[in-house]
Amino acid sequence: MRSHHNEKLASVIEHELNLILVRDFNFGGAIVTILDATVSKDNLKARVRLGIIPYIKEVEAFMEIKKREREIRHKILKNTRLRAVPKLFFEIVQEQKTETA
Repeated sequence: MRSHHNEKLASVIEHELNLILVRDFNFGGAIVTILDATVSKDNLKARVRLGIIPYIKEVEAFMEIKKREREIRHKILKNTRLRAVPKLFFEIVQEQKTETA
């Protein structure tokens, strides 16, 4: 169970990251959503789970986010009242493809 502080920090990171991705990124036809953000107990690491559609543009969009990670952390820090932003670890969540008959 996460503490209230960790939940609040994860919520702030998720909200700000959503705003940054919408405002400052152009993924060329891909839709990137933040599914979940979790923060470690020591507040040094944050794991952000991403959903990227379509599958073909997944790697390209993910690499763009990874390339601009420092910029993202700086913008989160600038737009919030946090003293320090945890190191962000992004991961892609792949949905199981189901066929409908």
